[in-house]
Parts: sequence; C-alpha cells; structure tokens
Amino acid sequence: LQRLPEGVLAPLTASTYGSGELLRAALDAGARTIVFGVGGSATTDGGAGMLAALGARFLDAEGKPVAAGGGGLAALASADLSGLDPRLADVELVLASDVDNPLTGPKGAPAVYGPQKGASPDDVTALDAALAHFAKVLEGTQGVGARAAEYAASPGAGAAGGIGFGAMLLGARFRPGIEVMLDVLGFAPALERAALVITGEGSLDEQTLHGKAPAGVAAAARGAGKEVVAVCGRLALPAETLGRAGIRRAYPLTDVEPDVAKCIADAGPILERVAESIARDFVA
Repeated sequence: LQRLPEGVLAPLTASTYGSGELLRAALDAGARTIVFGVGGSATTDGGAGMLAALGARFLDAEGKPVAAGGGGLAALASADLSGLDPRLADVELVLASDVDNPLTGPKGAPAVYGPQKGASPDDVTALDAALAHFAKVLEGTQGVGARAAEYAASPGAGAAGGIGFGAMLLGARFRPGIEVMLDVLGFAPALERAALVITGEGSLDEQTLHGKAPAGVAAAARGAGKEVVAVCGRLALPAETLGRAGIRRAYPLTDVEPDVAKCIADAGPILERVAESIARDFVA
C-alpha cells in the first residue's frame, strides 16, 4: 500500500504483475527454494497479474487480454497456463502469510481486506464476484481443473488480495508466516532457556487469532510447556479467549495510560512500567 504512486488507492486496477517479475528474477538467479512472503498489498486480483508475468494468458470473449487488476477479471472468458515458466517445476515455492482467509466469501480477500485498499461496498461486491469467476474459469482450464475450487477455499488463498491463490496454482506450499520466522530465528532452542515468553502486538483482537505473530508464538511456547504473556497497545479479547490461544495474561498500555495518543508518544516509559508489572507478577 505504501508504494502506490502518490499514495492513490486503486482497488479495482492494482495488479500483482510486479510480484511475478520478482519471482522470475529469483528463477534467473538460480534460486531452488523461494519463500514468498505476502502481506500489506494494494491488490485484489487473485494473483492473476503475477501469473501473467510468468507466462499465463487471461483473455476476454474477443481473445484479448483482460484489463489489469481484479476488476478486469469480470470479463475473463478463458485462461491458458501452458506458457508458465517451466523452471517453476524445479523449485520449492513456500507461501508465507500471517492470514488464513480463503479467496472469496464473507472471510475472503475482498470482504476482509478490500476496504483498507480503498474498495467501496460496491467494489467489494464486484471484486468478490470477479475472483469467484476467476476461480470458476480456471476450473475449466487444462492442467488445473477441480484444484481451482480446492485452492480457492484453502487457508491462505485470500492472502494479499488473493495472491495466495495464484501462488497455490504454481504449486506453492502454504506455511503461516510466523512459523517461517520462528524457524529462521531459532525460536525452539531459545524456548528451552526461557522462564517466561513475552509476545506482543499493537492490537490484540480477533485478527490476532488468525495466524498473527502472538498466536504463533503462544502455540509454539505452549508446546514447550512455557507460560506466555502479551504486551499490547489495545486489548479487545476476553481473558478466556486469550487463555484458549495459550496466552496467560495480556498487559495493554492503555491500562497504564488511557490516552492512546500518549501511549504512542510515550511508549518507552509506559513499556518500562508494564515490564515492571510483568516481572512482579511472574518473575519475582
């Protein structure tokens, strides 16, 4: 989103073509394993742009390429994936994402993330229908078939405006982004030495429970028999829900300073006071 030209949102026309160019560059560099981290996108095109950059063709009823972006997929009449870069068959592609949304529906990419990309209610409806149509056309495409419907309903398909769906069509294996990062950081060995695990997020809310870092940290720590507490700016989950997620207790900064603006401006000193509370409650 932050890379949009002049910050102008384009929910119907923004394309993932550049992501396909990045994948092609990785192939050119000889990569054998590609971890495709997705999130914070400005697009909702189901990965169609990415696939086009890698050799796929998406045509309208007149045999012309459909317009870029999710909005253009409403005119899709046929798809041809036979031109996809053959080198993709020889690499391991990992889709790392912190969300587990399907492609479409009430929890799909347009409904959940479209508004933050500038989509109006009518745009959301149009994008959801266009992505559903995209998946339906792919069901009738050689080499895809019923897998299109399976992928569209899979956790992570709706990541980054549906680019997760496109990555799955390329054979990507979905992994929660937090799992990938914990592996990279050597979290498991660090857990062995820990007396208490402290995690955190700006807002602990329903989204936290769907693949965000605190939920992943808590799950890993619980598996190792370690207690977990969370520090947050804002708390919007009851204690019972936190407990089910493996978080023993949460410490919102707003308990120390109710003014959110002051919490942001004076986060350092407030965090010190929160740390004192955690030490008093769990370490002393």
